[in-house]
Amino acid sequence: MTLDLSEFLAPGVSADDVPELAPLVAAKPLVDAFITLFRGTEAEVLMRLLVLREIGREAESPRWSPDALRARFTYLDPVKLETVLKRLRDNGLLAFADDGLYHLSDIGRNAVAALAMLLHFADEEDAELGFLTAQLAGLQAVGSITPEALGHLLSKLNDLSWHFEEAVASGSEFNIVSARRRLSANEKWLARGTEILTGLLADPDVPFDIARIAQRIGLAQSRLARVDASFQRALNKIEAQRVTLGASGISSSDVSAWLRTLNGATIAGFADDALFLVPEIPLLAGGHELLDRAEAVLCDDARAREADISLPPPDLAEVNTAPDSEDLALLEHFTRRLDQLRETTPLHQIVAGGGFAPASYRLSLLALLADGESAGPAAGPVGDFMRLPLEVSFGDTLEAVDDDEIALISTGQVAPRVAAALPGDDAPVPSPSPSPPPFPTPPATLEDIR
Repeated sequence: MTLDLSEFLAPGVSADDVPELAPLVAAKPLVDAFITLFRGTEAEVLMRLLVLREIGREAESPRWSPDALRARFTYLDPVKLETVLKRLRDNGLLAFADDGLYHLSDIGRNAVAALAMLLHFADEEDAELGFLTAQLAGLQAVGSITPEALGHLLSKLNDLSWHFEEAVASGSEFNIVSARRRLSANEKWLARGTEILTGLLADPDVPFDIARIAQRIGLAQSRLARVDASFQRALNKIEAQRVTLGASGISSSDVSAWLRTLNGATIAGFADDALFLVPEIPLLAGGHELLDRAEAVLCDDARAREADISLPPPDLAEVNTAPDSEDLALLEHFTRRLDQLRETTPLHQIVAGGGFAPASYRLSLLALLADGESAGPAAGPVGDFMRLPLEVSFGDTLEAVDDDEIALISTGQVAPRVAAALPGDDAPVPSPSPSPPPFPTPPATLEDIR
């Protein structure tokens, strides 16, 4: 049957004038096979795919008798099953041999194999890149790589680069973390693509078109390899701008992440009794009201007052206003407590007290003291705290507290620092009692029990 495309082509243009149509017209049997599979309602398509996949799945005995097929598909209506088998048989996907047995045709088996590969990659994140890379590896194995196959991979890599650049430009921590996770999921496919390109470019007989696209793919992969550093720089910038809510130890990012875990109804419920809707009242004005307004607008005095932009008279500034000062009472009280410490004390006994917010504040101060990178200012409460002769260490596990609004806290200890003996001292320095090895110093953790 002659294919009539005149309805779709512009006036005066024939199918022979469009070279891009030639490969599709030449592959008409394969196109007809997919048309057979995917034409009709969604239920009809699913039934055809089900029957075709089950027939092609049996590798040991690929031929089926009609009774065996009816026994295999007992969950389908017999009439519907016969309709599906007839359609597959009439369109060349299923063959009916002279011995009265069904088996897949060559086109049907190719269609089943292609569907099986697509369904496999559909279960993985970013299945498109994995499918294209696997397809390219298969073509390389049989020596039939085409510029079109390489172009599909190049297009996907450029699309990923655009997506990652958009994530960095958005300045959103959640977008950047999501894009970074997507990049990590694709690392194995990027590595596999690099191996394929290395083999292609090492071949001196590779066609010029293939070599040119392979080089562009290499450049795209190089951009993707550098994008992780862009993610880290953007995250560092966001970390420097992070806002901490008072002395609670909770940042604006923590609040945003918590809000993202809620559904829309819960978030909308926060506005209950907080917002009031004022109904819009229509304007009710008669002739007298409109006339009064017109007289005021047309009055020269009113317009002069509206145009008056003179500055207000000067006023004396207040000179006795005391500058705002930070309340460091909690820091000073904590410094006095630690200055009286004479023996090793578990971390939770030092931190707990007064609720979650004061405990989190004390824990952050101890973490600062444990780092020991700076001695603080020369004078003031902060400098006094940083010069305390204490050793603070944190463990890498959590211990249960379940008291004073705290559920769990990092293991750790606070101990007085042992002074070293000076040269020339005659009196022997008593050796300190053996103490357990210091814990590593990971970031301290404190969990609210609320």
